[in-house]
Parts: sequence; structure tokens; C-alpha cells
Amino acid sequence: MNRRMFLAACAAGAVSAQTGRKKNVLFLAADDMNNALGCYGHKVVKSPNIDRLAARGVRFDRAYCQFPLCGPSRASLMTGKRPDVTKVLGNNIDFRDHLPDTVTLPELFKNNGWYAAREGKMFHMNVPGEVTLPRFQDERSWHHSVSPGGPEAKTPGELHRLSPPGTQFGMQWLPAATGDGQSDSNAAERAIALLEKHRNEPFFLGVGFLRPHLPFVAPAKFYDRYPLDTIPLPENRAGDLDDIPAAAKGVRPFLWNHMGMSERQIREARRGYYASTSFMDEQLGRVLDALERLKLAENTIVVFWGDHGWNLGEHTRWQKMSLMEDSARVPLIVSAPGSKGNGKSCMSLVEFVDLYPTLAELCGLKAPGDLEGQSMARLLEDPARPFKKAAFTQIAYEDITGRAMRTARYRYIRWEGKGGGEELYDHRTDAGEFTNLALQPSAKGVLEQQRKMFDAGWRAARA
Repeated sequence: MNRRMFLAACAAGAVSAQTGRKKNVLFLAADDMNNALGCYGHKVVKSPNIDRLAARGVRFDRAYCQFPLCGPSRASLMTGKRPDVTKVLGNNIDFRDHLPDTVTLPELFKNNGWYAAREGKMFHMNVPGEVTLPRFQDERSWHHSVSPGGPEAKTPGELHRLSPPGTQFGMQWLPAATGDGQSDSNAAERAIALLEKHRNEPFFLGVGFLRPHLPFVAPAKFYDRYPLDTIPLPENRAGDLDDIPAAAKGVRPFLWNHMGMSERQIREARRGYYASTSFMDEQLGRVLDALERLKLAENTIVVFWGDHGWNLGEHTRWQKMSLMEDSARVPLIVSAPGSKGNGKSCMSLVEFVDLYPTLAELCGLKAPGDLEGQSMARLLEDPARPFKKAAFTQIAYEDITGRAMRTARYRYIRWEGKGGGEELYDHRTDAGEFTNLALQPSAKGVLEQQRKMFDAGWRAARA
């Protein structure tokens, strides 16, 4: 099938043959969610609802965010443009200050007859969801826009703190008596009400869950699923950080060396993350159940994504803002009814900027011409086909810029500014990224090849 025939087929498929209606989109996001999920092969985390979504959709095993921080990542995904264009290089920056006329992903659907609504975090907002400036949720993108709060925002005195007092971005956890009324359960309940109310019209519904973002507040029953003595410690090597540039270690330096936590505290922190993930998974499952109960599943494209990765002690680092695999790689599942690839995994390199053109194509909409991703629709039909040659991630802090390129085999990182340098990792022999080959003369040829690809940029990496 040539490209013209494929696009014609997608346009025809944008209207369900069963219902004669435009396809709906259910857009599910998790905050600070890495790939520690059952469907991605994690041996400890229990995520039955995300797993069942993966079983009926395409699970992307090599998906990457454009910036491992909430605000920049979400601005990039929702506009289909990379951080160099959005100019969002930190949280609480409004992309409209730089791109006032940009049509966002939900806004495209809103402008074309879909009911566009969000419950929870889609663009950046304060966490956990108590009060947020409306402009950071881009009210223009939605007919309905709500950030449901919860009691976890009001219990700082009850939280167990793991990292030393005074440490910025401390690790905090709390086994709550119940999940009723928490931000994520409220978001699920309100999203279900919207599904019921708007079931007879095409909709783009964004549901943004706050967990497993800190603090790790989840009902005690989810903590009970993870006895502390079953929580594995991260695998690290002595001298692991000796061969990386100083600029890499200058990004939030208090997040390295396990933030001063003991082995028991490390297990408690990982346990809190797992429990929060399972709690979020249960809320996501409630929304999926409602979709099926209302007989909307066969006419709804479901997308699940986590906004960036999250370190759980790998390389002795915690949280985000790293350019290594654990921080740049993200979970991404797309379930499009009738797609031939459903139930399969995809090893092709994809990026968050690819979601916007993908959903536009699947729903027969003309995407803006200035998007910087490419449609993954063909991968939903044939997950084994080749796609991009590389995926790109970046960060910025102080006067330092870091940029990473992930190819099928290698990760190449370039740091510019004080303490700058290069990193190169061979994922065929070093999946944990412990040995920086950029410093080894034997890797000179590979390093030159990666530099050349990197300098050619993302346009040259397109399929």
C-alpha cells in the first residue's frame, strides 16, 4: 500500500463503520511514571490495568520524552514541537508566551467538532493539584478544564520523610487509610461522569493522574502488596560516576548518592513509588471499565503515557533531570480499535512529539504543518517496520545545556558549558549505561559516527 492509499484508508477509518461516528480519544497520563510496569517486564510492580491496555494495544518499548521534567515534556508533547521551539525549559513557563498562535493537540480536536475536556494534569500544574494558575493548563485548549485536588495536599505533617531534613525535593511517603477523595480517585470519578454525559458525541478526554509523583501517598492496601523485604535495591557499580562529565553531575547534585538515604530508606522509597503506581493503576482501570460499560471502547483510541522517566537509585540518582535511559525513556501504549498491531510490542524508536501527528492522522484531521514529529500510524498496523533512526532528549540548567541522542544501539550525550564533555553507551553490551565509551580510544570510530548523526539533528533521523 503506497502512502496516498494509506492516508485515504486512515481518513476512511476515522469514522467508525460500526457507529458512523468520529473516533473518540481517551488520553491517559501519569506523572513521573517510568517503565516500572508489569507489561514492560518489571518483576515486582503490579499494574494489571495498564497491562490489559497493553494487551489490546501497541506497547512502545523505545519511546522517549523530549525533556525529562514535567513542564517542558508536556509542553512539547501537547504542541508537537521540541523544547527549542516551545522555549519551555523549566516548570511554570507558559508556552503561549513564545507560541501564542500554536494550536495544541486537544485544541485541534476542539476546533473540529470534538468535545475537549481534561480532568487532572495535562499541561504542567502544581502538585498535588490544590491550586494552579489556569494559564498553565492552557484553558484555550479545552471546553472543560479541572484540576481536582485531594487531601494528600493537606497532610505534610503526617508524611514520613526519608531524605535528610532540609534536602530539596525530599522523599516522602504515607500509607493512607483510604484512596477516597484523593486527587487521582477524584480525577477518575469526574472523568467517568464526563464519559457518561458526553457518550453520544465525539470527545477528546484527557485524564491526568498525579501519582506516582511525590509524595508517595497511597492507601495502605497498596503498600501491603509490597513487603519491604521483597523490594530490591538498585544495582550499581563502584566508581560508576567517575567517567561522566562534571556537567552531568551538576544537575541537582543533591539527587545523587541516594540523597543520603540508608539501605532501608532506599527500599522504603522504592516501595512508596511502587505502591503509588499500583494506586494510580487502579484509578486508570476504573476509567477503562467505564469506557467498556458504556460501550465506547470499540470507537475510542486509548493512549497511555508517562511524562518522563524517573530514577529509583540507578547510578545512585533519584527522580528526574538526567539524560540517561532511566530518565529519558517513557512508557507509551496506543490502543486504536481495529489496528493490526494490537497486542504486540514495538521496538522502533519513537518520541513524544510523534503523538500529535499520529492522533490527527488516525482521526482524519489535518495537522498543523509546523509539527516536529511524524505519525506513528503505520507502526500501529505493523510494529516491526523501521521508523526513526534516533530519538532526542535535552535538559538545561544554569548555563549548561545537555542533549542526548538514542539510536537503536547507542546513547550519545553532549554537555556544553562549564564541565562539559561527552558520553557514549553501547546498549548491546551495557544496558545499564555504566561504561562511558567516549573516553576509550577503541571507540573512536563509533564516537565519530554518533557525533555526525547528532550534528545532523532530528530532521535527518526521520524515516
